[in-house]
Amino acid sequence: MAFTPSATEALMYITQRPDIAFVRGEGSWLEDHRGKRYLDIVQGWAVNCLGHCPPEISHALDVQSKLLLNPSPAFYNLPSIELAQRLTRSSGLDRVFFTNSGAEANEGAIKLARKWGQLNRSGAFEIITFRDSFHGRTLATMSASGKPGWDTLFAPQVDGFPKAIINDIDSVRALIGPNTVGIMLEPVQGEAGVVPATHEFMAALRMLADEHGILLICDEVQTGMGRTGTMFAFQQSGIVPDIMTLAKGIGGGVPLGALLARESVSVFVPGDQGGTYNGNPLMTAVGVAVFDALNAPGFLDQVQARSRQLSNGLSAIADRHGMPGERGLGLLRALVLDRPDGADIVLAARDREPEGLLLNCPRPNLLRFMPALNITEAEMDLMLAQLEEIIIQVRATA
Repeated sequence: MAFTPSATEALMYITQRPDIAFVRGEGSWLEDHRGKRYLDIVQGWAVNCLGHCPPEISHALDVQSKLLLNPSPAFYNLPSIELAQRLTRSSGLDRVFFTNSGAEANEGAIKLARKWGQLNRSGAFEIITFRDSFHGRTLATMSASGKPGWDTLFAPQVDGFPKAIINDIDSVRALIGPNTVGIMLEPVQGEAGVVPATHEFMAALRMLADEHGILLICDEVQTGMGRTGTMFAFQQSGIVPDIMTLAKGIGGGVPLGALLARESVSVFVPGDQGGTYNGNPLMTAVGVAVFDALNAPGFLDQVQARSRQLSNGLSAIADRHGMPGERGLGLLRALVLDRPDGADIVLAARDREPEGLLLNCPRPNLLRFMPALNITEAEMDLMLAQLEEIIIQVRATA
């Protein structure tokens, strides 16, 4: 069909979108209905870890779609078993429950922790989370999130999520009480503006959880699957959580998530957890293909090389234009601006001719970068050069 703005009226309005429709993508590039190309540094908010339409995913979908789509979660299927084995072996955790999204995985983590608390901590149910955190858009995960205003958006919120401060271990310790069952955090707070938890803080959380006999839950929806240069971000801190959640990169663009836990924490019984599409072979076959691509010899070495290139390039831009600097882990990074013109930069980048550049601005004074993990050195150089041109252009007309 031909795209017209009026054709979008059948869609529910949930966000402001520009009057363009993307029709195809390949690697780090998208093309809209007019034929204009865009270098995509957002990649579905860190979803497309192998870029747009990678051959590994296309092949997995083609093969599996001719074999079996969904026998129902009441039965085993081979791709889900194969992916579960890969995830447990690489993470050090023991059990996997597959979901369709990160919010669903985090909702499952909350339920699992509360069930464990019923059995092991006299009904303890509180999970300490963090200010400015983001865990999803269900009622429970919105309540767990520390995003300002979310505690009243769909009030009343779900109780049981006291908020600590990232990288402040004393703020966590002060919230632990008889009703505490766990601590839940993102190793890098993405929506907050790419704020990493320090390795020292992660290690201190592990020790604190062990000291009090409570659970440590890592929300690796955005940081997992190679995004930070290791398979999982927690591995850089030398710890293993009790529960971990995954989504985004695990499916490389298809709806897939996962809840992982230690054997001793895997206390669900039949009827506690489920889902019509959970662990279906079509999506988990893609997960197997993505996992194997990320773990191919040299792949994560290239992620780390591109991470250094991005970090150095952003630091150089910051130095030349008097900005505070850059931060992040791996290929999840942010450029901290010296003024609140991030939205103007994003708009100018998208409208750039003849080719656009897709950027993300989670805060007015900050740009977030989430490129495909297999972005090339040349594409990264092109992005950095275009970014600086756009910053100069925007500020010359301000």
